[in-house]
Amino acid sequence: MMSTNQKIGWIGAGRMGLPMAERLLKAGHDVSIWNRTRAKAEALAAKGGKIVDKPSDLADRDVVFSIVSTGTDLEQVYFGDNGVASGNGKLKPIFVDCSTIAVEESAAIAKRLQERGGQYVSAPVSGNAKVIKAGRLSSVVSGPEAAAKSIMPLMEVVAPQGVSYVGEGELARVCKIAHNVMLGVVIENLIEITLLTNKMGVPRHAFLAFLNNSVMGSMFTRYKSPALVNLDWTTTFTPELLRKDLDLGLELGREMDVPMPVTAATREVLQGHFGHAMLQPNPEEYIQKDFAALAETMALAAGMKLTSENKNVPTGLES
Repeated sequence: MMSTNQKIGWIGAGRMGLPMAERLLKAGHDVSIWNRTRAKAEALAAKGGKIVDKPSDLADRDVVFSIVSTGTDLEQVYFGDNGVASGNGKLKPIFVDCSTIAVEESAAIAKRLQERGGQYVSAPVSGNAKVIKAGRLSSVVSGPEAAAKSIMPLMEVVAPQGVSYVGEGELARVCKIAHNVMLGVVIENLIEITLLTNKMGVPRHAFLAFLNNSVMGSMFTRYKSPALVNLDWTTTFTPELLRKDLDLGLELGREMDVPMPVTAATREVLQGHFGHAMLQPNPEEYIQKDFAALAETMALAAGMKLTSENKNVPTGLES
């Protein structure tokens, strides 16, 4: 195992944050973790992580990573009561944020940190918990070049599939928003064509096996295939988070005068899924299922009632 003298702080032990931090621990790094719900971080203590009581306990770390849901959440864990950057004096850590937030939110946070002498790197990632565990996570990084290059070895532990430095400022945020816009468009189209072939008599598992072996197959189409075949909506990414990211992309398109009609159509179809959720016995629970559950909403629009095909479908992530 590799070990370093860097002391690492980690904020966020959710679906993504926990397995990402686990990779650093497995590589021999000294990692202290804070999570809003402490119990969710306890699994990392068994791996050698140190659980702290509040974000400010990480202020003496060399590098502090964060992965949270929204820009408001990030602002709170940095600058709120007991925030990691809430103390007086010059900030010690390099702050590395892996969340997906708006460009302007990230820029405002960077400015506040820089005013205190802090260094801030944007490092959003591509993948889900299964991708992380398979060692296939990737990342895009932007910020001051020296700071970004200094944390690159740590990012390569977390995201061994590849880490791309794209420049100063918030360019990584732009790349991640664009990435998640494509995620939404691709899942909608993948569902459309799967339903079309299924309604005409092709088993979903057979069509997706063909697609995944073709030039159109990808890591994404492969690892979402079991969900579409067996209707397993175990959450990897929620419809609410996808809607947020589509809105971020459309906002950038309007600002830059770039037409995004396909994205706009995808956003409206996704909104229908929220209406479908309201018809369920437990709407709040249903809308927290994986975003691929959009297949059920689109199937209803096609006059179809989906049932599981109960097939053992490879994810493409198997070692």
